[in-house]
Amino acid sequence: MTTNHLLEIKNYGQSIWMDNLSRDIIQSGELQDLVINQGISGITSNPSIFEKAIAGNAIYDADIEAGIRAGLPTYKIYESLAFADIRSACDILRSVYEASNRLDGYVSIEVPPTIAHDTQATINEARRYFQEIGRENVMIKIPGTEAGLPAVEAVIAQGINVNVTLLFAVSSYVNAAWAYIGGLEKRVSEGKDISKIASVASFFLSRIDNNIDAKVDAKLQRGVDDISLKAKLGAIRGKVAIANAKIAYQEYKNIIESDRWQALAAKGANKQRLLWASTSTKDPTYSDVMYVNELIGLDTVNTLPPNTIRACADHCDVANRLETGTEEAYTLIDSLQDPDINIDINSVMDELLTEGIDKFLQPFQSLMNSLEGKVKLLSPV
Repeated sequence: MTTNHLLEIKNYGQSIWMDNLSRDIIQSGELQDLVINQGISGITSNPSIFEKAIAGNAIYDADIEAGIRAGLPTYKIYESLAFADIRSACDILRSVYEASNRLDGYVSIEVPPTIAHDTQATINEARRYFQEIGRENVMIKIPGTEAGLPAVEAVIAQGINVNVTLLFAVSSYVNAAWAYIGGLEKRVSEGKDISKIASVASFFLSRIDNNIDAKVDAKLQRGVDDISLKAKLGAIRGKVAIANAKIAYQEYKNIIESDRWQALAAKGANKQRLLWASTSTKDPTYSDVMYVNELIGLDTVNTLPPNTIRACADHCDVANRLETGTEEAYTLIDSLQDPDINIDINSVMDELLTEGIDKFLQPFQSLMNSLEGKVKLLSPV
């Protein structure tokens, strides 16, 4: 029999979640099959995923018409569609949630990208989403922006599961981890249980390589005569994202060894796992499973789009590589400061965070526009 490599990965302490959700895969039984037979143990969603799921899909028309009859504004109709899908997915994954003792089985939904820079609005919406969806295994996605991190701490303190998203810089991940810890500490100080709260820190990958590779290619296209310089530039192409992730994992290990974390662990706290996001390979010259193979390791999650799930099931090369080549990872990141390379990693990460919010904001606005058009079309004359 052919080996399904997705199932092998779990043996190394990594969970595979799927970065996709639509009513089609819920109603067809495809999601149930992925959970039962493919080892998928969680779902992540975002505004771009909901735009693709809802826009131009007649499967949502009856519920849109119901929203129209109820006199709901377009945004509330969108919420009714998205919340219903999230609830259904949570119900399908409930068995995973229970069997894993709340380690897995989560379904993530993001607060509106329009409030990414508004702390209080993020707190309010996260609380409302959690209450209205009404499922223990829902996880609210909050971006790791300057305004988002205080919201993470506040929301965790309120007992809400959080997926901290759009993390690019290692320092941003560290700040997200301490925000989680700060929220738990506040909850402990109020005498409340912390054993049922879960969090992941979504650390993005392929977008980093896309950005760095474009800068490398621009330098090469301008013409490089020195063979050693060509080699230097070639050595970082397609390598920075994985190196960055390996360094972030070392920071994770430092954090869980800290006194602050150990005190919380003694009270039943669950580790905030690193989640590898943006894992589909954009450059066709790279392996389509490079962001899976190189980052398999303990206490992590990898969220994969459907194409990468199929590719990994077929030909992932499963081994524990997350802590191999760690010294080389630090050396590679340091090499970006070489005057011949001269790529400012901090500027790249800031740029990617800004772009990341835009990449969620644009499809969100597009979805609202297309939904508005459908509301007009389906409304009685």
